[in-house]
Amino acid sequence: MMQISDSYNQKNSLFNAMNRFIGAVNNMDQTVMVPSLLRDVPLDEEEEVKTISPIRTASNGSTTYFQDGDMYNYYVLLKSIRNDIEWGVLQADDRRKEKMGVTALDISRIESDDDDLEKQFHYHLTGLHTVLSKLTRKANTLTNRYNQEIVIRGCGL
Repeated sequence: MMQISDSYNQKNSLFNAMNRFIGAVNNMDQTVMVPSLLRDVPLDEEEEVKTISPIRTASNGSTTYFQDGDMYNYYVLLKSIRNDIEWGVLQADDRRKEKMGVTALDISRIESDDDDLEKQFHYHLTGLHTVLSKLTRKANTLTNRYNQEIVIRGCGL
């Protein structure tokens, strides 16, 4: 009886959620041979590619644009998140702080809120698990749409 419960809990562990996400992104990366073909292709069939909006301005003055629903931007985003998971978040944290304009004062306020660490841990663990599940579905959807739109229609099948 204990093994059944343990295997169910392991299936829903953060480690397994990360492995499923990394596996889905690796599959997507191996499937998508020409990422530039994903530009202007909506991720969801019923969605049209929405407006282009700036998401951040870099220190050198250049602006990064995100086109909602564009498969190419999801492709780049998913690969970036996979790299953050595999290689660590220290460099990613620095990029995010720069992007969001987080100051040392903001960080010290967040870090000083140590009242209920277990509650905070469970809150963030649940959120991370939810986000990883959604990202895994996006990677799988992108892979399937690439196969439908690019591979099958490109071959005239």
